[in-house]
Amino acid sequence: MEPVALPLGRPREERADAARNRAHLIEVAREMVAELGADKVTMDGLAERAGLGKGTVFRRFRTRAGIFHTLLDEEEKLFQQRVLAGPPPLGPGAPPAERLVAFGRARLEFLVDHIVLARASLDPGQPVPASDSPSLFHVQMLLSEACPDEAASGSLALQLVAALEGPVLLYLRTQDGDAPDLGAVVHDLITSWQVLVERVCG
Repeated sequence: MEPVALPLGRPREERADAARNRAHLIEVAREMVAELGADKVTMDGLAERAGLGKGTVFRRFRTRAGIFHTLLDEEEKLFQQRVLAGPPPLGPGAPPAERLVAFGRARLEFLVDHIVLARASLDPGQPVPASDSPSLFHVQMLLSEACPDEAASGSLALQLVAALEGPVLLYLRTQDGDAPDLGAVVHDLITSWQVLVERVCG
């Protein structure tokens, strides 16, 4: 019989003052990104504007990239709700391959809408483990339903996630005088994603 891990008790709840500070810092950081741009947001500047000590900000975010990671995580939670409980084909109820196409479309649109946060949340001094991608589990699940033999190793899901998120985060620039039309580029990426999924799952 397999041993059963016993719970170690309820996790300690966040103190009320810590929760207030967290909510306040997130709101101030969001305002600063909108007003100044992500490149102008610093740990010291956030602490000063929020009226909190630098130690509080460092304990909360650890690194400058942690500020943007937290902001992006708040948006990710809303996106995941659409994936888990929204209407099909993005949400449950459609065939897995159709859901995978819809997921890619929605994910690309999400990343472009939040491209400043997504890029700023990457810490250049730290590796990015593949398992950290919020898309990986969902893509693997849908592939396992659509084409279980091909999906068994997990490497196919990893390659698809790289093809889905990599071009947006690594190659696309934010809109400026020399940047391509993001709408047109995203449309092409969505079309390519659908072709890729249909070839893999066909």
